[in-house]
Amino acid sequence: MSTQFGLLREARLLPLFLTQFLGAFNDNVMKNAMVILIAFRGSELSTLDPGILVNACAGIFILPFFLFSASAGQLADKFEKSGLIRWVKLLEILITALAVIGFWQLSLPWLLGALFLMGTHSALFGPLKYAILPQHLRPEELVGGNALIESSTFLAILLGTIVGGLLIGMTAPVWAGLACLVIALLGYACSRAIPAAAAADPGLRLNHNPLVETWRNLAEARHDKGLFIIMAAISWFWFYGAMFLSQVPAFTRDLGGNESVTTLFLASFSIGIGIGSLLCERFSRGRIEAGLVPLGLIGLSLFAVDLYLATAAHAVASGSAMHFLSQPGSLRILLDLTMIGVAGGIYCVPLYTLLQTRARASHRSRSIAATNILNSLFMVAAALLAMLLLGQGLAALDLFLITGLLNLGVGFWLHRRNPEFVHALLLRMRNRH
Repeated sequence: MSTQFGLLREARLLPLFLTQFLGAFNDNVMKNAMVILIAFRGSELSTLDPGILVNACAGIFILPFFLFSASAGQLADKFEKSGLIRWVKLLEILITALAVIGFWQLSLPWLLGALFLMGTHSALFGPLKYAILPQHLRPEELVGGNALIESSTFLAILLGTIVGGLLIGMTAPVWAGLACLVIALLGYACSRAIPAAAAADPGLRLNHNPLVETWRNLAEARHDKGLFIIMAAISWFWFYGAMFLSQVPAFTRDLGGNESVTTLFLASFSIGIGIGSLLCERFSRGRIEAGLVPLGLIGLSLFAVDLYLATAAHAVASGSAMHFLSQPGSLRILLDLTMIGVAGGIYCVPLYTLLQTRARASHRSRSIAATNILNSLFMVAAALLAMLLLGQGLAALDLFLITGLLNLGVGFWLHRRNPEFVHALLLRMRNRH
């Protein structure tokens, strides 16, 4: 594992690593601070039901990924990438300044507007951060580089969620906005050290209609069936993750736990993804190991089913995190959540690396943008399915089991459409004996 951590000492990766970590961290500080503010002080902001507003926040943040990812992919292919990243980071500073006003005035329109723009910032940054890696890293370093980016992203999500909640719970709301502004300034400072990355297709003619470009982007992606299968497989990971993460608070409540147990569960899942991502480089030894994909899929189903069985076998009355850990069966539940994360990391890192290396260099950013569009659609589908199943009286634990079983179907579909992954796993196993 020394190879990937050695990259953090080099200007080829460290500034980008810090920039994207701070960006993901800031997204979640702002989003969770707003969600908690609305949940507990919604009557001061609007006459609308706080529950409706909380769910609206998730939709408002995801919407720009569908609307603007295709345009972001065009820009990332046409222009030099490090300069574009700095412009995106300057936009983040402006957005967080608007959020400061919203938190200060307790203005719902300002807050929701800032959240939509923050989602736009992330949609613009997504194709840049993945498309720039193959220009700065050697082929044998790509797995390690992607592993670091993925693991740090989920760590940033976890820390941002915790910090956003703490800032709203312990200080005046305006301090949450000011914290976001400081993080954005730090992100811009880091972005200034990112080395230049030449434009992939400087002669590209931009389509200024984002909806038309979104449709065209998806249509073009489907022409390369092998690449499209990789995109769909990545989007399934985001469906699975969205389904699990969104149900963790309800799962905690059903166990009788408080906020500290929710944080413990989220930490286990996020740390697991970090571990799984970093293990990919160790397993791959500088190569792209497609055989890790079915291994990750197996883990995603196996530990989801075991989580269901472990919870059903032990009626845990959890209370606080410390009390939960003292209950019979609690460590098994915690291990299952961690291993689901590990399996997710093992599954997604090779897929992102395959996407980067198999997409045409001149279209790499647009291919990543198409994946981000699919990701947003899959996450919305996960939310709609969860609402439908919960409306039928199912519990969060039932949704975990259903997702794990659906994952088996996805694995079967993936093998039928592209047997490469299972063949690579069998070849790996044969070579070890």
